[in-house]
Order: sequence, then structure tokens, then C-alpha cells
Amino acid sequence: MWKSIAELVVKYKFIFLALLLAATGFMAYQASKVQLSYEFSKAIPTNNIYYKNQQDFKQKFGDEGNTIVVGVQTNSFFEINHFLAYKKMITSLKALPAVKEMLCIPTSFQLIKDPFTEKLLAELIFSDSIKSQEELDNAKDVFLSLPFYKNILYNPATNAYLLAMRIDNNVMASEARTAVVDSILSITQIYQTATKTEVHTSGLPLIRTLVANRVKAEMKFFLLASILLSIVILLLFFRSFSTMLLSLAVVIIGVIWALGILQLFGYKITLLTALIPSLVVVIGIPNCIYFFNKYHTSIRAGMEKQKAIVEMVSKMGVVTLFCNITAAIGFAVFALTKSEILKEFGAVAGLSIFFIFIISFILLPAVLSLLPLPGKTALKYLDTKWINALIEKMQVWVAHKSKAVLGITAAVLLLAIIGSLRLKNVAFIVDDLPKTDVVYKDLKFFEENFNGVMPLEIMIDTKKPKGIIQPTIDIKTLAFFEDSVISNFPEIGKPLSVVDGVKFSYQALSEGADSSTYALPAFGNPLLDLHRSIRQLQLRKEAGEMDAKDSAMQKLLGSFVDSSEQFLRLSMSMKDVGTVRLKQIVDSLQLQSDEVFGDNYKVSFTGASLTFLEGSKYIVNGLKESILWAFGLIAACMLYLFRNWRILVCSLIPNIIPLLVTAGIMGWAGVAIKPSTVLVFSVALGIAVDVTIRFLVHYKQLLSEGNISNTKAVTETINKTALSIIYTSLVLVAGFVIFCGSSFGGTFALGWLTSVTLLTALFTNLVLLPILLKKILKQSSVC
Repeated sequence: MWKSIAELVVKYKFIFLALLLAATGFMAYQASKVQLSYEFSKAIPTNNIYYKNQQDFKQKFGDEGNTIVVGVQTNSFFEINHFLAYKKMITSLKALPAVKEMLCIPTSFQLIKDPFTEKLLAELIFSDSIKSQEELDNAKDVFLSLPFYKNILYNPATNAYLLAMRIDNNVMASEARTAVVDSILSITQIYQTATKTEVHTSGLPLIRTLVANRVKAEMKFFLLASILLSIVILLLFFRSFSTMLLSLAVVIIGVIWALGILQLFGYKITLLTALIPSLVVVIGIPNCIYFFNKYHTSIRAGMEKQKAIVEMVSKMGVVTLFCNITAAIGFAVFALTKSEILKEFGAVAGLSIFFIFIISFILLPAVLSLLPLPGKTALKYLDTKWINALIEKMQVWVAHKSKAVLGITAAVLLLAIIGSLRLKNVAFIVDDLPKTDVVYKDLKFFEENFNGVMPLEIMIDTKKPKGIIQPTIDIKTLAFFEDSVISNFPEIGKPLSVVDGVKFSYQALSEGADSSTYALPAFGNPLLDLHRSIRQLQLRKEAGEMDAKDSAMQKLLGSFVDSSEQFLRLSMSMKDVGTVRLKQIVDSLQLQSDEVFGDNYKVSFTGASLTFLEGSKYIVNGLKESILWAFGLIAACMLYLFRNWRILVCSLIPNIIPLLVTAGIMGWAGVAIKPSTVLVFSVALGIAVDVTIRFLVHYKQLLSEGNISNTKAVTETINKTALSIIYTSLVLVAGFVIFCGSSFGGTFALGWLTSVTLLTALFTNLVLLPILLKKILKQSSVC
């Protein structure tokens, strides 16, 4: 069959090339429209309880994850020149169209009681007319007397000060977000230069934008680096420009198809899908090496060009097909998980790698039939001395050192298993960034001074409209939950809720000049009073009588109570504590909230911190699923290909060991199982098994010819396949090592861990596999 297909491709080469060119043109058009994703994560299924809580929360209170914070630490903040420079920065930031709201010290307000109406009015603490140090000191004293702002806008213990900006949702979902972030950083840099005070910026929109832009830059870098590396390796290997250019054409067309598939599926470029073009290059080059190696071997044996091309396709077609299928399986299994971001990566990567086979299968034989025969220089690699010496050593190990090999394998396997038991399953939101990275350091600044910036939201459903004024509601219960439950977790910052709004209002009504009156009133129904205030504001808004002071009050009250007055909000920021500690915190809060509120309320948790926790869980669980699927599907392919259970066992063992070795190394090196490292195992399995297929197909072909012993077939297979296997393995290792240049820890880990896995698989397949074949199989059991 394969011989007939090869003859067909050569005979109708111009038709096939035209079809390939047309398809590539269509894919190139699609690829030109692909966009960058600015979503932080799409790891949670839409039916997940925390996803539903998040959507419900957004509907009632808006997006809690679109806040950018700016922090400074200085002893001279309230010196007039410094403060005016800070105000100037605030004015510039507020002028940005994307900045919708801002909470900061210069725009902070106090509530004062109107002596005639006894209404509460909002009044700026730091007026625009402040010009002298004395005026600033008076305003400062008023500000510091309001505990509402303590540990929210300033930390008196560390002299750290914070401003928070809410960015327009539509802007944050578009490419315009990069320009907004750049503008914010430019404005803060002007302030930093003027005051010589270091500025720290953080928040999820900023982190998402900077990470997305780095993804885009690294995608270009890795694609260019992988292509350049391929050029160098191909020239060193084949010493032929035509061979290099033809191989390069295969992978470049593959990259175009990969990006086209991404667009056709409606996906965008994420941290994972950004790796696909480089992976296509890295995995596509071995396809070319397998084909060219067989072609050159046939030419050197004296075969005519057309016959050599047919021989190349007929012998290597099935090998390359199954190699690409198993490699594609290693990626495609992620499409079977519940994580959306893994599904996208798996579907596009799996199809892209499979299509590489079709591209190389059409392009290589068709173009080779038009090119002249390769010269002697292009065939010199077949006699590379150091590789031939290595192959001879492997022959010796297989023939005479089998017990030593099995003993060493057992010892390494034992160490690997012990190391794998040390593996930890923990992830942090920014742990893929280097500790020296400015994004990481700025996040730690806010954790040290304000207990972090990662949103954690608690929404309390009173179960009926206007529920906040029902007799069953006791604001002291809410205060107790804040003061006696949430405060027990040092990783969580100061919570803000209706309790703080009532305290703030009561301090103003009491005309308290210090913080002693910042408390809940001892009599009356504070929530009923709050309801009346909200209703008055609504009436004034409907009558068109709302002024700036009323608007400030509405924002204050609206932050804590939804428009139906059925839902209350407790808003907090917390540290990036990692998935293990975060789960402990949330579980404890959930348990204690059930005890405190009982059946009177429905309490739900949401926020970016929780969605990250859930996303990590789904992605890591996706790892387990993908490994099982990969093993099952690859085993099915091997069984179909070889139709022999003992060969199946022999083929899987050399590929299980490298994965265990990699897990052991991760355990000993302290590399945790987390979303950014889950790719390693199934990807490495899918690629490493290619070597096994290449070896076993040739082994079975020799036995099927008859008149050859099992031992002789093993020896001949090493002689005939080791050269191309070693070269392709080195190409793959070199290709994955490129990822070690990434600024993301997960991509870096993918690079070196996959390289280690592939190197281990090289030796297990060329040394351990032959030993297993000699000891377990007999000629009669294979043919």
C-alpha cells in the first residue's frame, strides 16, 4: 500500500503541490487574523460553583479583578512638595479615559453632619486649595483620625501608601490595555523621578497585561530561535542547503497551519498555545531527518533516485505516520480534560503535529523527485565517527552487559520512585516569574505592606429583596465575623463591608474628632438607617438633584450593598499564598461562616484567588487524565501496529522509566506539580515513544523477511536505526532546551525536564529495549 501511495505522490506531484500551496495560502490568511488572549485563565468549567459565584458577583457588584494599585513607601509623603507631586500624578492618572474610579489619599473624603438637616454629606479632606505645609498638616490630622482608611490606603507601621484604580472592563478585554498600562507606568515614572521615591505597581490587570505581552514577545523569540537552531543542525547534519531549505519549508508551512487552526477554532494566543509554533518546528524536523536518512541510505546503496524516493516513503511512511500519531496523542489528550485552556492547547497542538506528517509526506517526495541526486558531502553524516563509536558501545552493552544495565536501571528507578514521592502539588499565581522580576517584587511589596492585592470576595444573600432591613439581620453578626473570624488569618488584608460604612457614618454623626467613635452604634437599627440613606440617594438621582457629594456617598454605600438591597459584600485582598494554604483558608472560612450565619443567610465565596485555586485543581487533575489517556491510546496504537502483547510490554517499559526518572528529578529538585509543569509528562511520552516505534518497526520488518534470528534482528536494528534515532533525539533535546531561555518558570521547566526525559528515553530505547527483546521475545512470537 505504502509503495503505491509513494508512486502516486511522485506521479501527480504537481497536483499535490498545488493543493498544498492553496491550503497553505488559506491557512496563512487565517493565521494573519489570530489575536492575543488577555484572559488570565480559562481553566474552570462554566458549571463550577466558583465560576457561577464569580459571574453572579459580577452581575451585582461588577468585576472585582480590574483594579490596578500603585504603592510608595516614604517618610516624606505629607511634606508639601512631595504631596503636591503625588497629587499631580493622581491628576494625570485620572485623566486617562480607561480609569473609571480611583481611591487614594488626595481624593479621600470625610462624612460630616449637616447642622440643619442632620444629613450626612461627603467632603474632601485634602482640598485643591492646599498650598502650605500648615494646611496639609491640618488635613493630615483629619485623615489619620478616620480608621476607615487605615491599612487600606496607608500602613502607619511601614509608612507605605496606596492608590487603587478601577480600569474599564472593555479596555481590559482589548489590545488597548497595553497602551493603558504603558501610560500608567509612564506617569508613575515621572513621579518617581521627581521625588526619587520608588513606585510599585500591581494588580491583576497589570499582571495579565505584562504577562500577555511577554508571551507575545517570547513566542516570536522561540519561533525564530527554533528555526535558526534547525538551520544550524540541518547544515551540520546533512551539509546540504537544498536539504536544509526543504526541511525548513516543511516546518514553516506547519507553523502557518498551526496558527491557521488556532484562528479557525476561534482560539487566541495564550501562554500555552504560544508554544505550539516552536513545538511544530522542533517536532517537524525529526520527520525530515527520518525521511532523508532513509533516502540517503538508499542512494548510497546504489538505488536509482525514483526508486529511492519510493523506498523512502514505503519504508518510512508507516513509521513517520505512527510517530506523528503518538506525538499528537501526547498533546491531543489535553483536549479531553475539563480545563478550557488545556483543551485549546491539546486540540490545536495535536492537529498541528498530525498535519506535519501530511505536509512532509507530500512535499518531501514531490520536491526530491525534482532535485538532483545528493552529492558525497551530503552523505558524509552517515559515517560520523563519534556516533558510530557510541553505537558500537551500545552493541557491547546489549550483548555483554545486560545484567549491569538491568541493575543500573533498577537502582535509578528506585531513586526516581523515592524522588517522586517527594513531589508537591502547589502553585502560586506568579510563581512562574523569577524572584528578581519587577512584577514579582512589586507584588511582594503589597503583600508586606497591605497583605496583598489578590481579590477574595464574600457575598451574603439575605434571601429576599430589601433583606438587609429584616428583623433577622444583625449587623453585629457581620462585625463578629470580620473581627473574630477573618482577622484570624494574617494572610488576608483588612475586610471592607457594610459594617465599615456604618462605623464611618456613625463617627460622622457623633461628630467624633478621633477614632474612638469609629464603632457600631449601641442603639437603633443601623441597617435600617443605611436603607433610608440608600433610598434618599436613589430619589435624588431620579430627580436629577444628585451632586458630587451625593455621588461619593452612593459609591461608598453601593460598594457594600447591591441595588436590590438583598446582597451584602465583604471585600478583601490577600497574599498569593499558594493553592495548598488557600484551600485551607477557604475551607475554614466556609465552615465558620456556616456556624456564624446559620440558615439565615446564604454565603458564597469568589474572587480571582479562588478561581485560580479551582483552575489549578482542574489543570493538575487534567495531568492525571491526560497521562492515562496518553498511555491507553499509545498502547492501542502500538498493539495495532505490532499485534503482539509481549512487544507492547517491551515497548512501554522503556517509555515509563523516563517519565518516572523525570518525576523523581522533580521531587529531588523541588519542582512542584502545578499548572505550568503538567505538560511535561504526556508531551514527553508522546515524543519519546517515536523512538520506540522507529526501532520496533525496523525490527519487525527484519524478522518478517525470515532467515534471521531474534538476536541478529536486534543487532541489525541497532545498526540501521541508531544513527537517525540519535540525531533526531539530539534535535529534539536542542529544540526543547531553547525553552530554558524563557522568563516563565513553567516554560523553563518544560524545556529542561522534557530534554532530560528525551535523553533518558534515548538510552532506554537503544539499550534497555534491545535487552528486553532478546530476553522476552522469540522469533516465532513476532512474525
